[in-house]
Amino acid sequence: MSNHTFHSTNISQASFLVTGGAGFIGSHIALYLLKHGAKKVRVLDNMVNGFEKNLTILSAYPAFEFIQGDIRNHETCLQACEGIDYISHQAALGSVPRSIKEPVYFNEVNVNGFVNMLNAAVAKNVKSFVYASSSSVYGDEPSLPKIENKIGNCLSPYAATKKTNELYAQVFADIYDIKVMGFRYFNIFGPRQDPDGPYAAVIPLFVKGIINQTPVYINGDGEQTRDFTYVDNAVQINIKGMLSENDEAFNKVYNVAIGESCSVNFLYNACAKQLNSDWKAVYREPRAGDIRNSLADISLASKLLHYEPVTKFSEGLFETIEFFKQIYS
Repeated sequence: MSNHTFHSTNISQASFLVTGGAGFIGSHIALYLLKHGAKKVRVLDNMVNGFEKNLTILSAYPAFEFIQGDIRNHETCLQACEGIDYISHQAALGSVPRSIKEPVYFNEVNVNGFVNMLNAAVAKNVKSFVYASSSSVYGDEPSLPKIENKIGNCLSPYAATKKTNELYAQVFADIYDIKVMGFRYFNIFGPRQDPDGPYAAVIPLFVKGIINQTPVYINGDGEQTRDFTYVDNAVQINIKGMLSENDEAFNKVYNVAIGESCSVNFLYNACAKQLNSDWKAVYREPRAGDIRNSLADISLASKLLHYEPVTKFSEGLFETIEFFKQIYS
C-alpha cells in the first residue's frame, strides 16, 4: 500500500463503516482509514469473499471493529450503521460468469442487500454513502472512452445488479435526501486480491501460473483491452467521495480508472517478463458476457472530486507481482 494521503480534513472524530471490508478493495479502504487515525472503522462482512488474514491486518488497530453478518439481513444492516458517519459499501458478489450461473443469488446480495444498506443508512442519519458500481454497466455501448452518461444494454446479471444499484441510489438520494455516490470500477487489481477459486482475478492467476508453471488461460485472442486500475486509486476515490464537501459531487456515478488501456496479451507478457519466465499462455474460447474493449474517461471524477490516479499501471503491476511472488515462490 502506498503512502499517499487522500484527505485533508481531520477524521479523528469520525466513524466509518466499510461493508465487505474483509475482502480485497474493502480491506484496503479500511486500512487507509485506520492508518490515518479514524475514530472508529467498523467492518461488516459475511466472510464469503472475505479473508481472516485481512481482518488480522486490520485488527492491529484499536479503532477497528468487526461484525460478521450478511447485508441480506436488514437488522444486521441497522446494527452496522449505528453511530456511523460515513459508509463505503463494497460488499457484493463479483464475477460475470458466476452471475450467469447464479442470477437469483446475485440479485439477493447485490440488489436486496444494497437496498437494505441504503435504508439502514437513512434510518441512522449517515452523512454520506458511497458504493461500488462497475464498468460492466456500460454493456454493449460501443464508444470509447466510456463516459458516465452513455450506457448500453447489460450483458450479464452482474451488470444488471450494478445498474439497479445506481437506479436505487438515485431514488434514495431524491426521496430520502441522503448523500450518495457510486463508483464504476474498471478492472481493479493489487495485493490481497483473491488468487484462488474458479472466478479469480486475472493478474494473480497469471502470476501463480507462471511461477508454478501450470496452465494459464487467456480467453479469446487476448487482444481485448482493459483499463487496469491499481487498488490505491479505488481507495482514493472512496475516501474523497465520503468526505467530499462539494454538494454538486453527490447523487452521481463516477468512472474509477487510470484512463489508459492495455491488452490482456500485453498484461501477460509484462507479468512473464517481471518474473523472468518464458512460460506461454493457453488460448481458449472467449467468455460469455465479456466486454471487448474498455477505457474510461475520468474527467468527471477529476473535476468534482479532484480524483487523480496516483499509481499508474506499470508501478501498480510491479507492486502486485512482488506481493504474489512472495506467496507462490
